[in-house]
Amino acid sequence: MPPAKALSLDDPRLRQALTSRSVVCLTGAGISAESGIPTFRGPDGLWKRFRPEELANFDAFLANPELVWEWYRYRRDKIGSAQPNAGHRALAAWQDRGPGEFHLITQNVDGLHQRAGSRDVIELHGNIWNDRCLECGRMQESDSSEVAGVPQCECGGKMRPDVVWFGEFLPEAKLEKSFDLAAACEVFLLVGTSAVVQPAAGLPVLAKRNGACLIEVNPEPTPLSDRADFNFFAPAGEVLPRLLEAGS
Repeated sequence: MPPAKALSLDDPRLRQALTSRSVVCLTGAGISAESGIPTFRGPDGLWKRFRPEELANFDAFLANPELVWEWYRYRRDKIGSAQPNAGHRALAAWQDRGPGEFHLITQNVDGLHQRAGSRDVIELHGNIWNDRCLECGRMQESDSSEVAGVPQCECGGKMRPDVVWFGEFLPEAKLEKSFDLAAACEVFLLVGTSAVVQPAAGLPVLAKRNGACLIEVNPEPTPLSDRADFNFFAPAGEVLPRLLEAGS
């Protein structure tokens, strides 16, 4: 699929969009992959002999919580050694630039946006560094000293990673806020996501329908590329700092 529109940082329409006071950004696994975090999909995404769908679900946890926790500790180890990249830092700087509003929504669970300095990040799929009790719902930060077994809550219940598993719904309040922001923004940035997983894939569609300028930043075209006003088919770490500078 060829680029939907001619690309140029000198385009006055783009420069006007980049100075907007109402920006919403949705990020996906692509931006974290640039920091070396595996997507756990495809030929390089396997862990032992299991696919993510076989471990990241409630039934798997009930059947073998030790195995599921072994996988998540493996993931935490990989994520913990990664660092925010230029794309993460550019989005944090965009939020600090002001005036106006910049809202960041992510499908990632790694916390790299926060480590880069972003605030009030809406994490649609949760955060891998938090645990939640199956019995009482108590939340706590993960205990990095634990190296094996299933963490236990003060109430005696089993703790699970506070992430959205296959077959589970996204947090209603976060999803509702995300759609409200998308409906009202002037510019919507789509960064490092294939834009096919619902309901998050509906956010850029809603923004575009309500008159927002849709800017896509992805290494490869997506099903939404033809709808975008501007496409940048390159890594976020290369494009976002340039967009930030162009709008300053």
